[in-house]
Amino acid sequence: MSVGSNTEEGVDDGVELLLPLPTQAPSTVLEIDQKTPDMHVCRDPRLIRLTGAHPFNAEAPLTALLDEGFLTSPELFFVRNHGPVPEVLDNEIPDWEFTVSGLVENPMTIRLHELMNKRTYEQHTYPITLVCAGNRRKEQNQVRKSNGFSWGAAGVSTALFTGVLMSDVVRLAGPCRKARYVCMEGADKLPNGHYGTCVKLNWVMDQNKGIMLAYKMNGEMLRPDHGRPLRAVVPGQIGGRSVKWLKKLILTEAPSNNYYHIYDNRVLPTMVSPEVAANEPKWWTDERYAIYDLSPNSVIAKPAHDETVSPVGGPETYRATGYAYGGGGRRITRVDVSLDQGGTWRLADIDYAEDSYRKASRALYGGKLDFQWRDTSFCWCFWALDIPMKDLVDAKDLVVRCMDEGMCVQPRDMYWSVLGMINACWFRVAINIEGDLLRFEHPTQPALIPGGWMEHVKKAGGDLTDGFWGERIAAGGQETTKQATRLVKEISMKKEGLDRKIAIDELRNHSGVKSPWFVVDGEVYDGTKFLQEHPGGAQSIIGAAATDTTDEFVAIHSETAKAMMPSYHIGTLDTVAKAVLAMGAASQGNAEESRREVFLQSKIWSTARLHAKNNVSWDTRVFTYKLDHDDQSLGLHTGQHLMMRLRDPVTREAIVRCYTPISEIDKKGYVDVLVKVYFADKTRKGGAMSTAMDSLPLGHTVDMKGPIGKFEYHGCGEYSLNGAKKHAKRFVMICAGSGVTPIYQVFRAIMRDQRDPTTCIILDSNRLDDDILCRESLDALVSEGRGRGRLICTLTNGSDRWKGMRGRISGEMVAQICPRSAETVVLVCGPEDMEKSLRVSLEDNGWKKEQVIFF
Repeated sequence: MSVGSNTEEGVDDGVELLLPLPTQAPSTVLEIDQKTPDMHVCRDPRLIRLTGAHPFNAEAPLTALLDEGFLTSPELFFVRNHGPVPEVLDNEIPDWEFTVSGLVENPMTIRLHELMNKRTYEQHTYPITLVCAGNRRKEQNQVRKSNGFSWGAAGVSTALFTGVLMSDVVRLAGPCRKARYVCMEGADKLPNGHYGTCVKLNWVMDQNKGIMLAYKMNGEMLRPDHGRPLRAVVPGQIGGRSVKWLKKLILTEAPSNNYYHIYDNRVLPTMVSPEVAANEPKWWTDERYAIYDLSPNSVIAKPAHDETVSPVGGPETYRATGYAYGGGGRRITRVDVSLDQGGTWRLADIDYAEDSYRKASRALYGGKLDFQWRDTSFCWCFWALDIPMKDLVDAKDLVVRCMDEGMCVQPRDMYWSVLGMINACWFRVAINIEGDLLRFEHPTQPALIPGGWMEHVKKAGGDLTDGFWGERIAAGGQETTKQATRLVKEISMKKEGLDRKIAIDELRNHSGVKSPWFVVDGEVYDGTKFLQEHPGGAQSIIGAAATDTTDEFVAIHSETAKAMMPSYHIGTLDTVAKAVLAMGAASQGNAEESRREVFLQSKIWSTARLHAKNNVSWDTRVFTYKLDHDDQSLGLHTGQHLMMRLRDPVTREAIVRCYTPISEIDKKGYVDVLVKVYFADKTRKGGAMSTAMDSLPLGHTVDMKGPIGKFEYHGCGEYSLNGAKKHAKRFVMICAGSGVTPIYQVFRAIMRDQRDPTTCIILDSNRLDDDILCRESLDALVSEGRGRGRLICTLTNGSDRWKGMRGRISGEMVAQICPRSAETVVLVCGPEDMEKSLRVSLEDNGWKKEQVIFF
């Protein structure tokens, strides 16, 4: 900790204050950020990235965080971003505007330079600890994967924030009698709108709660990742309530209806599984489950993970240290440490550094330190306990818990919930005797970093949900092993009893066509036997050979597919192989390959940037994505598809879907993708991928990989199916909705090649007249085909003006339009229900299985 001068701005009250350590803001953009929308943000390379290259979510190494002391530098302060960081230039900061509206008598628009005017608004400086609601989530993800990424124990930081009390601004706006909530919205444009949330109005108006509008952090203007130039700071509550890049305050009668308020920062009942939560919206709209105040929490920082000490010939005592924090302004009153798994406890010493600011009465960084009257406590405290070395030798572990002034104490057992929030169970550091040394092991390591005793216990089948951490426990005088229990019944994708370790070199030896192996969640599968049967074609497996396909497998495959996996399971990656694959995934996009001629790669995700968006209809868009450079081709052949990947902005779970571009095959530098957006209504949830894509701001990135698909058209009736060359004289192309895109691609290739004698009939099914996609383009292609092509549309709910066919497509309808022949092939692309019914209907009408190809 740094002890600064006891005077600031000419006032000497005799109180020494802890001032921030000198820091140097990063001045270069890291290579990993240079191909993301955050290419304007300079960052400290010590931060541990939790969600890949973008968006930026990061925490400091726990030891480095605690070494900084009570105040955290902006460089190592944790970061939670849902999307791109808004770029705000220096000359734009004074005129940054935010509005106060809703249930107020005097709606206001305030510029930052007006907010900073001391004659209008009193300025304050407060020390405040912010904590991500997902702090320590990696431990929950070890028990069972939640819908959230893996924070370690450093999702917490403290700084001196300078600004104006939010109550002063709201009071000038004049709240109406019905107003109960203050909703906040930031400038960060995200897949589901701007980030927003709310707090209760009576909390805002209570100065004891200390809710601020801050523009400085540790005496300097906010940096981009921390809300430059203006943010809300809500002490004692989860970090998700402290909206960054603040643009709006809206007073309302009801809680915020913002997507991120509803679907983030909630603790659902523990019996609500991810599947139930996804299918029953009622769980998300119940305000009882929204998180506001933090829970008491404490962590052991020293001994550090993998630290070793010698109990012989050294100090007779070991000083264990760590942090603790409470919620809602409640002070931590005690920290207990146990060396016998909670049988007995020892009381640790607590350092309340926050109190030195409470005793001072002066201006600091342009704001008054004037909270000596306040009973609330909004900062972490540090605890320490000197432990005799001989006691450490006899112990299996160190366990810490804390209690606040409301007598709320950390529970022994974990409360698992679907989002993995507010993990506040006892923090345990295991003690291992290795020769003459004691080696300490924390429960987990953040992100994809391997290590931690929870990892070992889970692999051994121990129960991570009881209070004994899967170890042997005494029962009736005998040693027994507590068997593993599961929170829910999960489909096992492993072959029972298989115990084979696979090294990285062995995996790489199976990266080709003959014997492709692929990895899902660290388990290795042999795809050789499934090459001909895979719905996505052999290339889907070959392209994934020797790579980690967890994201796309989990996002795309059904429970039925998962149940098939044990028959293909051949082993588990060893520790080195897992680390190598994880490093490879983290470095994707950083390779010196941006000047390659072909954009798509079968084994590596490549990043494209949203360049333009054209509204074709109220629910259909053409998205244009920019490739690496203007002379680069996409690398997709006629009839094939690509995979596109986005990440849910709340959970960071991958959303992966397959699309067929509508742009010309030989187009350079750009690719156009036609997407029908499935909006949510009272009868259905919105489409996860299409709604996310529709909300992306220009400049945002998506990941692409490919090509995939079992069908490829070569021209003049020649095509290949899973690599086998075939020929057709006529294609019957059946599609519905956005399934027209692969049909359109093949139809265009045939119609525009005047040498190609192949004939085609498109049978396109839609609900309404306006739902027919690409109709003008298809009509134009029919004309170009000079009699070789025909387009027939059928509607299930057409208007009175519709004079064409009506009804759903069936085998009988196909037979009426096109009699079956040996040299005719049927191509089908549409909703799953349509494909299932046609599979049976066409077979009943005499079509052979090999004549019908489902995209």
